[in-house]
Amino acid sequence: MKLKSIFKVFLFAILIVACKEDVKEESLEKTATEFSFNVEQFADIKILRYQIPGWDNLTLKEQKLVYYLTEAGLAGRDIMWDQNYRHNLKIRRALENIYTTYSADDKSSDNWKAFETYLKRVWFSNGIHHHYSNDKLKPGFSEDYLNELLKATNTKLDGAAFNAIFDDKDIKKVNQAKGVDNVALSAVNFYGPDVTSEDVINFYKAKKSPNGDRPLSYGLNSQLIKEDGVLKERVYKSDGLYGEAIDNIIEWLGKARGVAENEAQGKAIDLLIKYYMTGDLQIWDDYNVAWTAATAGNVDYINSFIEVYNDPLGYRGSYENIVQINDFDMSEKMAVLSENAQWFEDNSPLMEEHKKDSVVGVTYKVVTVAGEAGDASPSTPIGVNLPNANWIRKEVGSKSVSLGNIINAYANAGSSGRLKEFVHDDEELHLEEEFGGLADKLHTALHEVIGHASGQLNKGVGETKETLKNYASTLEEGRADLVGLYYLYDSKLQELGLVEDWEKVGKAAFDGYIRNGLMSQLIRLNLGDDVEEAHMRNRQWVSAWAYEKGKADNVIEKVTRDGKTYYNINDYKKLHDLFGQLLRETQRIKSEGDFEAVEALVEGYGVKVDQILHAEVLERNKQFTSAPYSGFVNPVLVPETNDAGEIIAIKVTQPLGYPEQMLNYSKNYNHLPDVN
Repeated sequence: MKLKSIFKVFLFAILIVACKEDVKEESLEKTATEFSFNVEQFADIKILRYQIPGWDNLTLKEQKLVYYLTEAGLAGRDIMWDQNYRHNLKIRRALENIYTTYSADDKSSDNWKAFETYLKRVWFSNGIHHHYSNDKLKPGFSEDYLNELLKATNTKLDGAAFNAIFDDKDIKKVNQAKGVDNVALSAVNFYGPDVTSEDVINFYKAKKSPNGDRPLSYGLNSQLIKEDGVLKERVYKSDGLYGEAIDNIIEWLGKARGVAENEAQGKAIDLLIKYYMTGDLQIWDDYNVAWTAATAGNVDYINSFIEVYNDPLGYRGSYENIVQINDFDMSEKMAVLSENAQWFEDNSPLMEEHKKDSVVGVTYKVVTVAGEAGDASPSTPIGVNLPNANWIRKEVGSKSVSLGNIINAYANAGSSGRLKEFVHDDEELHLEEEFGGLADKLHTALHEVIGHASGQLNKGVGETKETLKNYASTLEEGRADLVGLYYLYDSKLQELGLVEDWEKVGKAAFDGYIRNGLMSQLIRLNLGDDVEEAHMRNRQWVSAWAYEKGKADNVIEKVTRDGKTYYNINDYKKLHDLFGQLLRETQRIKSEGDFEAVEALVEGYGVKVDQILHAEVLERNKQFTSAPYSGFVNPVLVPETNDAGEIIAIKVTQPLGYPEQMLNYSKNYNHLPDVN
């Protein structure tokens, strides 16, 4: 499970690519003060870059492991494009051919600039739907202009793929609206065009795991279609759907296996290869058990079809890859959280029957990301907790990571100035400036390490994707957020040596969360839109619920001053208690599988937006030029070889620019046809 910040836009993406033909790069031999973290900005996107500190401290064998794992991730890049939408690969290739071959003199025209911006947005979203809102991207040029470009460059794009850019079909990649067929109205390519939500629910209801206490992740690695009216899974595997790309992934994983740091790590990679070859979900579980237990070494990774946010019903996993290097100093400082996981569980406000008697195998590390692909790039999370299977978390444990070098890149990329516009007063501003950064890092850690690892399902209750359906993801993210919020205002953090003033850190955390959830995150929505993205929903329903339930005691006050709206927390202790009450209720909903309750919570507090306030926030935001979303170009790993072709060194460089890297990826990791 991933953590994505909403207003502060903690998005990370590090992809290390091989030295291949036409790669343009610049040396990384710069001091920290000389390094530029900003690359370019367009539409609502800001592109950044980041460093990989500690690279030279790795042995050559460890560097090779990172390189091979990163290449394995990039080999599957096109899978994510096809998963996002059935026409994405054909559209991308046509647009890229125009971009690289069009030679007319009017590249300074508004039409051409609009074309460039559209292509950059498509690259960023891994397709023609916005990476966060899920809305179809709107081109700033006409059908006639695109036809002119196609003709001038002898590029073919017609029929449904051409029309998809301009028409009003498939307007939402993921449709989470209430009272509609979420599968039928979602453009994501996880289901055939005639498959309905009812089809999906009934299909998987009929499947029974061999061991009911250890349910298999049915649907995670397949596309569900209808053939002659009969539902059928197309499994992602070597000789199945996406087989060509998967074979390339397997090849690079095999090389990684040859330089594994230890036997436990090697065993996990072996099982991952076997899973890719067979598509067997029992092997997937075996792999996750082995991977969770493999905690030694300097290098780790996340690879395969994992997060289910892009499936409106939460069954199918999007392809992603993250390669990471352990930051030993920071990990040692933060290890106190995982070491005290049982204390946090025992002292939480959950009902006793919903607490785990024994929290096992929880590990937490601060890492330096060294490579990413698929759903993790260019827009990415700042924290991850895996595996997602509840039974593995309970019996074996989980791994949590915070991505330290990405957070550092954000901190050094410059401030937008929005903070001063939306804080209520100087006291709130001072708390944020002095303690906000630490509060954010601790919230990420508590969310991933303690939050996702806490609580348990009642015996006999199905997995949340089955019981809570399209609300499962936002409920889980909100629940983990609430765990973090509850303990951020607790003296235990100071007792553990994590903060020097727990009360001020807690106040900064509460201020930032309420400000974001009730107001500042609205800059990401078009006026009139509902909130649909799972993380945005959870921040709104947590904040709005607390605001409403605390009205009688004026816990959170809505202030209007000079025609502007602010939210001021008058009683942090009572807000802490409210967060505890909501945490208890969200865990009850999850533990009991209470669909009616989660629907009422999310629809009542997390979906609809106050349109007057939204219009005000958008107007106030116009003064700022900094884009609300950020992502990254990725460092490039350049291997040096001897006459025998053996790698003798690997150098870290930076790509010349964002378009250059995207074109390089499309050229060198082009492993799927237009239609799959």
